[in-house]
Parts: sequence; C-alpha cells; structure tokens
Amino acid sequence: MSMLTPPGMGGQYRITGDKYPRMRPSRRRGRLVAAAVASAAVLGLLGWGTVQLIDVFTGGSGGTTAAGRAADCRARTAAGTGQAPAARAESLPAPGRITVNVYNATPRSGLAKKTAEELRRRGFRIGKVGNAAKEYDKKVKGPGLLLGSPAAQDTSLRVLATQLSGASPRADAREGADVDLIIGDAFKTLTRQQTADKAVTTLTAPGTTAPAKKTC
Repeated sequence: MSMLTPPGMGGQYRITGDKYPRMRPSRRRGRLVAAAVASAAVLGLLGWGTVQLIDVFTGGSGGTTAAGRAADCRARTAAGTGQAPAARAESLPAPGRITVNVYNATPRSGLAKKTAEELRRRGFRIGKVGNAAKEYDKKVKGPGLLLGSPAAQDTSLRVLATQLSGASPRADAREGADVDLIIGDAFKTLTRQQTADKAVTTLTAPGTTAPAKKTC
C-alpha cells in the first residue's frame, strides 16, 4: 500500500505510484486574460483611427499631406505679397499710356528737349517740356527726380524709373495721371535703351515679377 493511501482505504481507492497529481491552471482564467488583451488592442486601434480622422477633417499638422502643405504655403505666400504676381504686373501701364513732363533743373540748356525727344522715341507720351519750377531749379543733386501722384508710385513711376538709373521717385499733391521727370545735376544720359526695354518688359509682362522669398 502506498503511503499516500489514507488509513482504512484500499482496493479501488488505493493510491499507487510515487508521483503527485499535477495541478493544471484554470482554463477560465486564461480566457479572461486573452479577452482583456484583445480588448486593449481594439481600443488602441479605435483611438488611433479617431486621431487620423480628426487630422484629415481639421487639417491637423500631424496628418497634413504634401498637397495640403503646398496649398498652405501658396496661401501664405500670396498673403505676404498682398496680391497675385499676375495682378501686380497687369496694374503697370505700358510706356505708351504714360504722359511724361520733362523739366531741366540744371544750368545746361537744351537738356529737357533732348531728353523728351529720346523718351518719345522709346514710346512714352510727352507733355510739357521746359525749365524746372523754382522749388527744384538747381536743387536736384542726383541724376533726376520723378514726381507723380501717390497712386503713380507703384505704377507709372516704376515704369519711368527704368529709363533713368538713380532717379528718386517722390509723391506730390497732384491728382492727374501725368508724371514729371526733373533732370538733376548728376544727369549724364538716359539708361541704355536695350537695358531699359528689357526692364520694362519684365515689369509689364504678367507673371514675370520677382519671385517671393521661399519661407515654406
């Protein structure tokens, strides 16, 4: 009889052998653990999917696509310049639409007439030609002074400035569309026509303004 057999028991109740019965873990407990792990995985996937949907519909930085970033960059660039490049170019008039008054503020005679003739040959309209007013006579030290209304500063005067390097633009109280070129003491000659024509073409051709600095 084995020592494991309780006293008074034998026969079919007798325990034989020298090994203890093995204790197996509860299958129910294992199923509970597996279910918990699976639930955690499902919740994680659901949370990740929700974040992705939010990024797609709200433009979140984490889920922004390359196309979205490019569109945002273009929008910020346009906002920085204040207007589209083509619109800026189209607002500049061609020389034939600009009337220029030419005045001589130097002691050299005939300079206003000669300069006006050259500007006419280059396509500009010529208005008045003569000596500068007293407030400018012999008081312009640079190559020249460009005068026009405030609205002309970014339109007609920009085009006229291509004809005389170093000329200073300035706004006055006039309301008309004509502009003045007042020849100063440092004036020698107008900008070489080939260079001036190229500059005018660059200014007045849509889409050819200087590119904005890339910040995106």
